[in-house]
Amino acid sequence: MTNSSKPSVLVTGGAGYIGSHAVLALRDAGWNVAVIDNLTTGFRFAIPDDVTLYEGDIEDGALLARIFAEQGTGAIMHFAGSIIVPESVENPLKYYHNNTAKSRCLIEAAVKGGVKHFIFSSTAATYGVPETSPVTEDTPQKPINPYGWSKLMTEQMLGDTAFAHDLNFCALRYFNVAGADPQARTGQSTAGATHLIKVAVEAALGKRESVAVFGTDYDTPDGTGVRDYIHVSDLAAAHVLALEALIDQPDRSLTMNCGYGKGFSVLEVLDAVDRVTNRTITRKMEPRRAGDPASLISDPARIRSTLPWRPQHADLDTIIAHALQWERKLEEIRAK
Repeated sequence: MTNSSKPSVLVTGGAGYIGSHAVLALRDAGWNVAVIDNLTTGFRFAIPDDVTLYEGDIEDGALLARIFAEQGTGAIMHFAGSIIVPESVENPLKYYHNNTAKSRCLIEAAVKGGVKHFIFSSTAATYGVPETSPVTEDTPQKPINPYGWSKLMTEQMLGDTAFAHDLNFCALRYFNVAGADPQARTGQSTAGATHLIKVAVEAALGKRESVAVFGTDYDTPDGTGVRDYIHVSDLAAAHVLALEALIDQPDRSLTMNCGYGKGFSVLEVLDAVDRVTNRTITRKMEPRRAGDPASLISDPARIRSTLPWRPQHADLDTIIAHALQWERKLEEIRAK
């Protein structure tokens, strides 16, 4: 695809963890990119200086209309939203507002503004606790928390809107996203993050006293939960390829899992962090958390057959090394 045939892309939540990596992937591939972010959880430093940032909210229809006009927006990558599962249980209305109602506003603005292509940041949480693993896209979607439901509702809205209007979409269901940009341009910057690899790297650097292991009696090889970890830069690359696929075939929409199809247990991840950092993290064994499946591994067959997606960082030690590199750089950024 030539640069002249590439539409301008608006990235919502582009100052956040995954969104900022998508901005870099688009920019590196020669796309014209702009960002809308209200900066409640995102960071201005995560956005390159040559990318336009609109500080605002995706439910502001007037602002979106102005952005579409100024940028000539032809595609949206939608990352903005709330992502903490336990918080969604405690405060469900926040999640139905931020993730579902605001997405509806964004989709409506896209239709009004003639935006043709929409990439949606969905999640494996829409599957709930699947009866079988690996998980295919045809696995029944039975969310067990408001976070999963809020994302599934947006998938439904996109499907219905694409049927009724001149818009196609791709919903990418992420498994466990980890790591950071290999050039340390951005990474997971949220204070108090709950991602295991982020937490473990912080512990290895002395920022946490220990790492909690929730559940040691699962039906897995070592009794701890098994998850499919995908490098955030590989995930960002999948978004760019998905957008190209939507543009090449505007009459189809796509739904695809994003994972490697290989799982690691909590203890295997912590052992890998010990290995990469040459330190020993203190493990604190805790009871299971409600709703955590024993194993959650993607079947990536569809994305591999649909897109020319070939992961470049599908190695646990590499993911950890990049997370560690970013954590050290983050210390420098915060010290300034």
